[in-house]
Amino acid sequence: MIDNHILAPVFVQLFTAIAQLMFWRKTVTQRFLSVGGSIIGLLVAIRLFSRTQSEGILTMNAANWDAPFGIVFVADTLSVTLVLLTSIAGVAVSIFSSVSLSRQRMLYGYFPIFHFLIMGLYGAFLTGDIFNLYVYFEVIIISSFVLMTLGGRKAQLEGAVKYMAMNILASMFFLTGIGILYGITGSLNMADVAMKIQLVQNKTLVGITSCFFIIGFGIKSAVFPLYYWLPSSYHTPPSAVAATFGGLLTKVGIYAMIRVLSLIFIPDDFTKTLLMVIAVLTIVTGAFGALIKTNVRRLFSYLIVCHIGFMVGGIAMFTKVALMGTVFYLIHDIVVKTTMFLIAGLIRQLRGTLEMEKLGGLYRDYPKVSLLIAVVLFSLVGIPPLSGFWPKIFLFQDSFSQQQYFFAAALLFGSFVTLFVIARMWSKVFWKNPPEEENVEDRFAPMQPYKKLLMLLPIAFLCGVTLYIGLNAEAIVNVTDKISNQLIDNSSYIKAVLGEKTN
Repeated sequence: MIDNHILAPVFVQLFTAIAQLMFWRKTVTQRFLSVGGSIIGLLVAIRLFSRTQSEGILTMNAANWDAPFGIVFVADTLSVTLVLLTSIAGVAVSIFSSVSLSRQRMLYGYFPIFHFLIMGLYGAFLTGDIFNLYVYFEVIIISSFVLMTLGGRKAQLEGAVKYMAMNILASMFFLTGIGILYGITGSLNMADVAMKIQLVQNKTLVGITSCFFIIGFGIKSAVFPLYYWLPSSYHTPPSAVAATFGGLLTKVGIYAMIRVLSLIFIPDDFTKTLLMVIAVLTIVTGAFGALIKTNVRRLFSYLIVCHIGFMVGGIAMFTKVALMGTVFYLIHDIVVKTTMFLIAGLIRQLRGTLEMEKLGGLYRDYPKVSLLIAVVLFSLVGIPPLSGFWPKIFLFQDSFSQQQYFFAAALLFGSFVTLFVIARMWSKVFWKNPPEEENVEDRFAPMQPYKKLLMLLPIAFLCGVTLYIGLNAEAIVNVTDKISNQLIDNSSYIKAVLGEKTN
């Protein structure tokens, strides 16, 4: 069904960013515009999600050019679910940013760039054109690079160089793959390409092209052995920026991998084996990295890598149950990882450091806040019936039915390591007494009550979302079931985009 409101989320973020540019020196105004624009974006995303649930896949042809000749935007269940989750994370980060960032960073253009980044994420999820996906990826990369370097500290610049270098490499592989794909199909519309690539006789060239996409998306997703840029860079920017990166940016790579492999390069045995090897090694290396880290944000960075492997393994099996587990874990991971980095920012504001050896006594001093954080930590670990538990059931079930025992073992190993490192973190940060030789109150200026409240509000909001996902798992399963059906049988997507041209 054609709906011209598909791009409403993109335009909300675009106009919010432009409005903030008009108030460059007025940071208070920018804060209100940011929070207001994020809330409007969330409401628009809820409406779009509701429309797709009631009316099916929605499309919009830019400038009224019919597909495949014009740029098309597609809102299916997967894309609108990720738009909704991005909007939820965006509201939380926007509120957190308004009180956690210094005015100096705001004067460098933090809020406009933040909304350009969210705009790029929306566009990447909604586009039905493979080159347009590349364009939105570049919007994301440029915006994220600026956010990472705001403030100009040495550690930030070093992390930003590693981040930018690897993402430029990913873009080169992605763009090369697009060029070859256009050469063999003569189209950039993903639905049209999905039909034409079946007629290509040179299957070896098709396989090589798919490897370009897998490498490009793999770098962006931080899979083995291309993940080193992530733990080297995600601990350097402010916590609000790290929350956006940790919760959303690597998931764009996972989304793109799912979209391209379900539409264009349907995985064969070689592709499945390659992805499974990558998944197992990503889980193992991410888990070992987390075991040796004593900085809270570095620990979370390696857990991102470890858990990306869970989702890649589900894509590798490429069955309905496995894809349900992958999408469910994707939903859970976006919310929880965003919350974890916001929690790290709160801890730093309360104690002035994120080194676990220098922390302690948080439960004694802030018992209610600690219990709120514990809910998020339990969800991250996957304690039943919280959100991290349910997708693992699907992944374990299919790994045994597909006889992928190495993946099942890696999944079990990654889960136990996550439990161990989070339990160790809880013990050192919350339960043990702070170091006696140093007064923790001297490390950082006391927080004003309103500031503490506004930092806790987004964490509590995301905690509520996490609880909803876990305790209302049946509704999430229904959504993931619908998504997996559309991914396994892509005919509904193709028909929605091309209409009668599919006949």
